[in-house]
Amino acid sequence: MTSIVIRVRGARRWARGHPWVYRSDVLEPPSPVEAGIVRVLDPDGAPLGPALYSPVSEIRLRFLDRGEVEIDAAWWERRLRAALERRSDIGDTAFRIVHAEADGLPSLIVDRYGPYVAVQLLSAGLEAVRDDVLGAIRTAIAPAGIVLRNDVPIRAHEDLPREIETLGDVPDGVEVTMGGVRTRIDLRAGQKTGSFLDQRENHSLAGSVARGRGLDAFCYEGGFALHMAAGCEAVLAVDQSERALARVLENASLNGLDNLRTLEANAFDVLGETERGSERFDTIVLDPPAFARSRRSVPRALTGYKEINLRAMRLLTPGGSLLSFSCSYHVSRGAFEDMLADAAGDSGRRIAVVRWLGASRDHPAMLTIPESSYLKGAWLTAAE
Repeated sequence: MTSIVIRVRGARRWARGHPWVYRSDVLEPPSPVEAGIVRVLDPDGAPLGPALYSPVSEIRLRFLDRGEVEIDAAWWERRLRAALERRSDIGDTAFRIVHAEADGLPSLIVDRYGPYVAVQLLSAGLEAVRDDVLGAIRTAIAPAGIVLRNDVPIRAHEDLPREIETLGDVPDGVEVTMGGVRTRIDLRAGQKTGSFLDQRENHSLAGSVARGRGLDAFCYEGGFALHMAAGCEAVLAVDQSERALARVLENASLNGLDNLRTLEANAFDVLGETERGSERFDTIVLDPPAFARSRRSVPRALTGYKEINLRAMRLLTPGGSLLSFSCSYHVSRGAFEDMLADAAGDSGRRIAVVRWLGASRDHPAMLTIPESSYLKGAWLTAAE
């Protein structure tokens, strides 16, 4: 195994539990090293552990383990089985099995959808050992088929192609059950690996608090709307995607729901127009796409978040519930909470926090790896 030496700063970061070593902390070897698994040493030559090496990425190394450990097919299988065991009590038929660094499997995503799995290999180092990884997935999880959703932008930073590949026979529509709601998922065309599994538990929460008239803005394929429909008299699901709204209605029919209406429109416009009218809602969900793609875009993103939350707060009936989310990693939880407080102050309403929210527990957030935590949310109510 090739050895690579890193600076003290990188070694200290790993000692404190963060597995990434950036390009600036790597003492480049005298000759080029191909992507794959390497042995990492500190400046004194002491072994720190094996890591995935990406020769063109800003994140040069991703530690896999500590000390002198052999990373073979059996190692991958053990880590996969451990991740699956941590989720053994999840009753849904769709959930995340591997959450990359948070499960000790850097740059690897594995999501279960019924008998199938969707997989993402997000680094050049991991791509170099894909045969061992896929072999371990087949042994530890035994899926009926695998969809490689390697079509994400992050692979471009690793000089890897963006592509979707199917291994085995995987149908276009896979039916799963989450929170008692049946949903048909397209593993090749759906967002992320097919669905927003990080919101799985929040979908169920929305269903448990929903009442009266419901609004699911930025609904995509209706994860919130479908759960809300069971408790609401009527639900309006708003999105700009015609294809996504067609899937909302398909899944509503699958669950025998006839009180869900879709509207193809810009959610910002709908919220503004509705505020100027007389219609009000008892349950509102705001789950927009990421507004901040970089640190520089955070101020503008917070302006957008405040606008939709301010309008939603004014649209709530007394005693109504607002579930509001941000999936922008660059918007910190503190900034998100401050934005909500600012919106509440401008709304003229008495808004209370019932509970702060985050990703489902199959998406663990590690205290020493802040990148593993990106989804933040709040369950708010308007005073009677």
